[in-house]
Amino acid sequence: MKFKLLLLSFFLGLGLSFGQSEEKIHAEYRGEREKINDLVHTKLKVAFDYSKRQLIGEAWITLEPHFYSVNTVELDAKSMLIHKVSTGNKELKYEYDGKKLLIKLGNTYGKGDQYTVYISYTARPEEVEQEGSDAITSAKGLYFIDPDGTDPKKPTQIWTQGETEASSCWFPTIDTPNQKTSQEIYMTVPDQYVTLSNGLLKEQVENSDGTRTDYWKFDQKHAPYLFFMGVGDFSIVKDKWKDIAVDYYVDKEYEPYAQGIFGDTPEMIQFFSDYTGVAYLWPKYAQMVGVDYVSGAMENTTAVLHQEMAYQTSSELVDQNTWESVIAHELFHHWFGDLVTTESWSNLTVNESFANYSEYLWFEHKYGRDYADAHRNKEIKGYLSPDNELKDLVRFHYNSKEDMFDAVSYNKGGAILHMLRNYIGDEAFKAGIKLYLNDNKYGTGEAHQLRLAFEEVTGKDLNWFFNQWYFNNGHPKLDVKYIYSEEANIVSVQIDQTQENFFRFPLAIEVFEGAKK
Repeated sequence: MKFKLLLLSFFLGLGLSFGQSEEKIHAEYRGEREKINDLVHTKLKVAFDYSKRQLIGEAWITLEPHFYSVNTVELDAKSMLIHKVSTGNKELKYEYDGKKLLIKLGNTYGKGDQYTVYISYTARPEEVEQEGSDAITSAKGLYFIDPDGTDPKKPTQIWTQGETEASSCWFPTIDTPNQKTSQEIYMTVPDQYVTLSNGLLKEQVENSDGTRTDYWKFDQKHAPYLFFMGVGDFSIVKDKWKDIAVDYYVDKEYEPYAQGIFGDTPEMIQFFSDYTGVAYLWPKYAQMVGVDYVSGAMENTTAVLHQEMAYQTSSELVDQNTWESVIAHELFHHWFGDLVTTESWSNLTVNESFANYSEYLWFEHKYGRDYADAHRNKEIKGYLSPDNELKDLVRFHYNSKEDMFDAVSYNKGGAILHMLRNYIGDEAFKAGIKLYLNDNKYGTGEAHQLRLAFEEVTGKDLNWFFNQWYFNNGHPKLDVKYIYSEEANIVSVQIDQTQENFFRFPLAIEVFEGAKK
């Protein structure tokens, strides 16, 4: 039987007068943090007091005035003991309130002048007062797992969690996503443990007291929240992509299964490099599984941390790798989030929507469109709740930055990218991604820069799309009716939007005759 599609009644409603949510009305405006000084380079020397759960640190922070001349610099440094602040051989005066370290530089520096401040300090993560969220349940930055070795069910580990602004719990910095810095870290640890950090392990020095100092160096620029340290008795399972090391840090009992869990990573790197048109730009890719981790996983540049749910045995992996979408998600952040970073938490979706949508892209590539669509359907269901309906995708008014980590920034953002891809076409979508990444690499981005990239590629005006989907809230609610006239061999379809404010969006209808589309 064949039939024709005769009629599609579809109200696109171009008027976009949306009601404001209570949160938007009452919450404070939160935009990009003002740049007074810019981070240039961060050098750290750290050792750990396991019994006190503290870090003994030295920091050399190199900065440069953003535009106007400065004679002070304010650093984030939460719940620390500050022992000394200096530049060169000159001690500097400072004020410290337990959260902000205001350093009087004793000199005036203009744009283009770089200067370095030295800080001797003790980080006390157990004294940190800032709270986490549903997505990231703790915000003390530095975590000691069974440091006394008294729990037979847990290994002794140390790991960090910087997002959103918790790196400043273990080293002084300007803790905001619109700062970028290179880094080097000297980590002194008991000799039986391995370490992991961003960049490459350049040197290991055995000390006379049974400790070892590992020197990690990272020459590229990234945001402070992406700094990472991991310490523990891990097995390192080695893999590679081209000539890039791809390593998996796992508990020894899971060493036989590491390849089964993480072994698709090199193929993912190749696929995402091809899809974005931007080859993977970092010097390595390592993944570690941490005990009692406070979130799902974190895209620390070149040093991803996963929670224990990543662990699966061969019998479990036979059916499905349940952590595969998370592995893809964190890897894609190395383009969206690490290479180009949201300029503020208000624009978090330019990080998280792409990481969310990368799961779809990977599944579509690996298993086909139907498999990917089933995954996307679950993601959309995760967004659909009355609370989420009132939230803008790009949200400049919110009560806590932690609240931005929700199904709007992630799930809805990913679904909107899928709609944009279908609206402008696959090749234009890829070209827009490539342009956005190349124009803003090692810098920051926001939704408007994303819009401009897609407009330049397609020649289309996309203000209506971004105003509707990125800078407002809600979603279409559709009443779908169809009538089949056997006599005329015609199907009439009527689709009405039943919500208060109308949306304009692309729509496709697929017609099947039996199993044939």
